Amino acid sequence: MPMSDNAYHTPLPDLVARFTLKKGLFRKELVEASLFDLNQFGCVLKTDKVFEPGETLGLDLEMDMPFENIQANGLTGLITERRKYCSNFFYHIDFIASDYRPKAERSEQLERIRDVLDRKKSLLSRRENPSLGATA
Repeated sequence: MPMSDNAYHTPLPDLVARFTLKKGLFRKELVEASLFDLNQFGCVLKTDKVFEPGETLGLDLEMDMPFENIQANGLTGLITERRKYCSNFFYHIDFIASDYRPKAERSEQLERIRDVLDRKKSLLSRRENPSLGATA
């Protein structure tokens, strides 16, 4: 799914991606990035870190919830597209599995995050357009 020039104006609600970057021999940096799209095949995230298409990235996704956060840890993604936006970049990332079979727990958690995200977006759109939710 190619990105348009004006795509992804608002990040997905309460959802972040975390990944670790090596900063020398013994130092690592934990990076948090906003997600702007998520489906069963991949995601789009925005960060000021520079990656090249073709690189892989290990991701943990976390959705902030009132009682217990939902996490999908240990995802591996292939960067397929990069778009510059001001001092940041939008990256389109395709999820990959090292053995080409989805891990049951990761798939279930990712599906749960997507389900909750769909409900949150539906609620937000009803709040923004109250006339759409009121059908008699």
